[in-house]
Amino acid sequence: MEHYQPHPDLLAGRVILVTGAAEGIGRAVALAGGRYGATLVLSDREQLDLEPLYDELEAGGAPQPAILPLDLERVDEQGLQEAGGLIDREFGRLDGLVHCAAFAPFLSRIDDYDASEWERVLRINLTAPFLLTQTCLPLLRAADDASVVFTLDRVGRRGAAYWGAYCAAKFGVEGLMQTLAEETRDNSGIRVNGIDPGVVRSGLRARLYPGEDPARLPDAEAVTESYLYLLGPDAAGVSGRRLAL
Repeated sequence: MEHYQPHPDLLAGRVILVTGAAEGIGRAVALAGGRYGATLVLSDREQLDLEPLYDELEAGGAPQPAILPLDLERVDEQGLQEAGGLIDREFGRLDGLVHCAAFAPFLSRIDDYDASEWERVLRINLTAPFLLTQTCLPLLRAADDASVVFTLDRVGRRGAAYWGAYCAAKFGVEGLMQTLAEETRDNSGIRVNGIDPGVVRSGLRARLYPGEDPARLPDAEAVTESYLYLLGPDAAGVSGRRLAL
């Protein structure tokens, strides 16, 4: 993946849903996708938070995006089915699904972890991505070459003290990615992969490490080439892979 050079029309004609698009890696991936021709479906908790990104994509000459507000903590299966129905009516298919939404409220010992917060973190980081992916599978199967990309984390491969529910959720996401890759490998045109972007500047990072100087961290834009690679045709036949940056 080092020095990958995407073709200018890499994602032209592709419809790609990005969660967590209001900031951080999600926003960077959406902007990069727009530059390479994708039609973006932008998703985050609040529509208001997505409108500046919508305007930036349009001003930059990207295909007109769509906004799909989803509160991953509270949305139920009916709400997700309605969201899938909207995408179906508007586009008829989905060529890419990128899971960038993430939530971790604090670092804490397991001894002290509040049960309701544990459930909340698992819901946003693991259960909601499962439910959204499940909802989108018919739309992904309607595409000729579809790609699902999960955003992974180093604490999802080796446990780290104080990361609690977020750590457990990311272990689960690794398993979900691998399982879905195996289930779709030989009977569909869907590719399923994951990216561990490492440490980048983001709101989540700032919340967990308030004393850290964000200027010393790489911008989220630094990791977008790997997402572009997995979303585009250059990764044809690649599934079940974990890219660690």
